[in-house]
Amino acid sequence: MDVAIVGTGITRFGMFVGTRLREMAAEAADAALTDAGVEPDEIGLVVFGNAAAGVLTGQEMIRAHTALGGSRVAGRPMVSVENACASSSSAFHLGAMAVSSGAYDHVLVVGAEKMTGTDRTRAGRALATAVDVELVGEQDGSRPVFMEIYAAEARAYLEQTGASARDLALVAAKSLLNGSLNPIAQNRTALTADEILAARTIVAPLTRPMCSSIGDGAAACVLTRPDLARRRDQPSVRVLASAVGAARVGDAGDVVGRTARAAYEQGGVDPDGIDLFEVHDAASPAELVIAEEIGIAAVGEGARLARDGATGIGGTRPMNVSGGLLARGHPIGATGAAQIVDLADQLRGRGGARQVQKARIGLAENAGGSLGDGPAACVVTILSAVG
Repeated sequence: MDVAIVGTGITRFGMFVGTRLREMAAEAADAALTDAGVEPDEIGLVVFGNAAAGVLTGQEMIRAHTALGGSRVAGRPMVSVENACASSSSAFHLGAMAVSSGAYDHVLVVGAEKMTGTDRTRAGRALATAVDVELVGEQDGSRPVFMEIYAAEARAYLEQTGASARDLALVAAKSLLNGSLNPIAQNRTALTADEILAARTIVAPLTRPMCSSIGDGAAACVLTRPDLARRRDQPSVRVLASAVGAARVGDAGDVVGRTARAAYEQGGVDPDGIDLFEVHDAASPAELVIAEEIGIAAVGEGARLARDGATGIGGTRPMNVSGGLLARGHPIGATGAAQIVDLADQLRGRGGARQVQKARIGLAENAGGSLGDGPAACVVTILSAVG
């Protein structure tokens, strides 16, 4: 895939009731342009990822145009992409294809979500639409539908593998420690495994720190051709692979594994060749399961990575050094782009206190919705340092 990332931008993630979606989207978009040194009229296409503005803010039809109407790219050609929590990684996939095809020299990808507001039930109602409502019935948002799904997954995983609730707490403790070092993270308070186990239970065995928070935020990146990137006096990141997968009712719940294998084949790498990972840990058991699905742990051995410290910043399999969804936060339409921004910044040596030394190749796994026995959508992106 002949595509390079030459600029990134990201806002603070958090609960900003008084901040509008368009303010965050414009902040991230403009920062990415500035970082890339690209003028607005050089952007041939803007691809905007957003999952739930229709429910959360009431804005439908022209989400990109309204969200970016106050940004420097207002008036540039735009399209909107919705693919559940994988919306902005899907937007990235389409933006990368647009550049790789030769249709555009520069494409801006933006992911943004505004989940908080004066009506605190609205976010729950939005998340409850990410299931097949004809099959499972329409949800009113009063229950934590996805935490119930993750809790059931956790109980099954613990029973099948012999892992324990402490293993789930170790995952959360690692991610919260990383988040405490990330200036844009929503949750910046590190906790011990014991503190996490003692916290309020949401759905057994998940305690509050094992669950991602609703929040607001935006992230963006500028894509171009590698030959144009080389003309700029700054480091860039090459896109080795971008694979999209989808589930269907009755399948084996293996969409993450299938999508990862497609990305490895596309990028010409295998799991052992990846230096760091950003995965969709909407709840802490997801990290253990995903580690096995993407091939960095044998089946039933994901918890061992957490126990051995392999997934820490200095470990052999650094995972969610951004803090992941648990700590960085999970404004659903921004998450995929945020993962990619963090990987790109790491590969350009911009990780600060979280920098993974000698990182050359990174993988992001972003999933969304629920269908059958797993996520409905999945996008796996692999990036490589240049030079």
